[in-house]
Amino acid sequence: MTNTTPSARTRRGFGRPAADDGPRASFSQLLPYLLEHKKVLSWVIVISILGAAASLAQPLLVSQVITLVEANEPLGGLVAVLVALVIISALLSGFGHYLLQRTGEGVVLSSRRTLVRRMLHLPISEFDQRRTGDLVSRVGSDTTLLRAVLTQGLVEAIGGSLIFVGAIIAMLIIDPLLLGLTLLVIAVSVVTVVVLSRRIRVASRKAQEKVGDLTAAVERAISSVRTVRAANATDREIATVDEDARGAWKQGITVAKISALVVPISSIALQISFLVVLGVGGYRVASGAIGIADLVAFILFLFLIIGPLGQAFGAVTSVNSALGALGRIQEIIALPSEAESDAGVTPAPATEDRAAIAFDAVHFRYPEAAHKTEAEKAIAELVGEHETRDTTVLRGVSFAVPQGSRTALVGPSGAGKSTILSLVERFYDPTDGVIRMTGVDIRALDRTELRSRIGYVEQDAPVLAGTLRDNLLLGTPGASDEQCVEVLRRVNLGSVLDRTDAGLDAQVGEDGVMLSGGERQRLAIARALLAAPPILLLDESTSSLDGLNEQLMRDAIDAVAENRTLIVIAHRLSTVVDSDQIVVLEHGQVVGTGTHAELVRDVPLYRDLAQHQLLVPKDEAPAETS
Repeated sequence: MTNTTPSARTRRGFGRPAADDGPRASFSQLLPYLLEHKKVLSWVIVISILGAAASLAQPLLVSQVITLVEANEPLGGLVAVLVALVIISALLSGFGHYLLQRTGEGVVLSSRRTLVRRMLHLPISEFDQRRTGDLVSRVGSDTTLLRAVLTQGLVEAIGGSLIFVGAIIAMLIIDPLLLGLTLLVIAVSVVTVVVLSRRIRVASRKAQEKVGDLTAAVERAISSVRTVRAANATDREIATVDEDARGAWKQGITVAKISALVVPISSIALQISFLVVLGVGGYRVASGAIGIADLVAFILFLFLIIGPLGQAFGAVTSVNSALGALGRIQEIIALPSEAESDAGVTPAPATEDRAAIAFDAVHFRYPEAAHKTEAEKAIAELVGEHETRDTTVLRGVSFAVPQGSRTALVGPSGAGKSTILSLVERFYDPTDGVIRMTGVDIRALDRTELRSRIGYVEQDAPVLAGTLRDNLLLGTPGASDEQCVEVLRRVNLGSVLDRTDAGLDAQVGEDGVMLSGGERQRLAIARALLAAPPILLLDESTSSLDGLNEQLMRDAIDAVAENRTLIVIAHRLSTVVDSDQIVVLEHGQVVGTGTHAELVRDVPLYRDLAQHQLLVPKDEAPAETS
């Protein structure tokens, strides 16, 4: 298959906006995640109100105690009430904290579900343009930051705001002058936090992008560890990962520096406010403007408002960090899914053609240019590829596959054979032309319905981490163990079943590393055969097999192919010479269609391929035709 995502692409940042122009979420986009838990949050708010009332009552009781002591009057039950309020306030705070932690975990869960659901429904072209590690980072790291919105201040700040307002009212009643001086100090600190908040959001988003770079680098190194070791490139990969790790560290330090400016502000505001109140308040007590009990109550209220102020500053930091991460999450969620992208598709009218699959003047090019970075565009223009480079993979391909027949696609590497199978599966849609299934444009079919009719074995025969059973049941979850064992033995994988006592529960390892290349290929074929769809697409299905297993595989395919349609790609012509028809491709065009004998006679490219594979003597000339 012609691959238009070459390694020459810049690994860093491809398919992602530049950092300064990265996605930014608004608070309104965060609200849906919070409102999913509105019932619990309502209880949290009620608890916060009760806690605020208990906290606000304490300075008033202290003032009463002082007044009674000064008047040598009995305290009665005031002390007991004060102690009870302190205990109640602490209990409410602890229970509210638990509810917030629980709700925070719920927000993370719902955001991950939403993100994964959207991610796994994205068009295949999006995965071509994005790094796996960065996508994983969005699910893991970015969603975690949403928890901080709840656990580090936002909802607590709601209760804190009640305390703040109540305390301000009480302080206004006690002494408006002292309150004015206090608010002046607080206003300066609030303005400073607001100025810093945007920098926190930008820095946090950049930090998450660097974490995405690091995750992508680690995923790349681990997934290719055998290749890396064989190429003696371990130290170079370590250096690459280390560079990304340092990038994440540097950006984290930037966030820490900005946050460090915010954190002390509440402490400084408290100290300055306390000194102002103590100095001016002491003077006003001496002058008789207020009493000592009022000053003590005012100071206690001052301490009460500093706590909510710190919560508010923490909420600004955590919310802006979360909004930076949410921007990366929303970037993926905003992408149209496969089903949504179909809304703008206008299928071609149906025809009377009953062919299982028919290509009608199909052109195709992979969606690459529109997603190039500015640097890549500049390089392309520099080397003269700005407008002239043709990345078209298929050019006017037309052929039909009769129902119940076996059609082989052959041709040199890069001719577009695997691309044809990808188009049948609707991993991509044609740039131009129509692909029909029994006369119906496949774009008119629901993708799930379309793919339920097709069994597809890819070129690299991917195997999922897990057991033999997990792999077989991927497309046929209702298959019995007996059916699984039968299909494994039909593709000559009985020896894998017999290796251990685990049977179908035998582990295959990450990417099937515990199986040989041929065994991975046979397992992928067994998975397709178990589903028994009416159409089978086999891309180089016997390329990793030895002669004996190739023959056994061909026998298994012959058995299951009865009354089914097969489209087979093979470099070894010996595996497809008995096909009902063979389609020869070169440079994305069909250069011949027919049986083996017809193509040897009429198509020079096919004859050359057959001669190189010793299927036709090199000195044999094509037969004369009248």
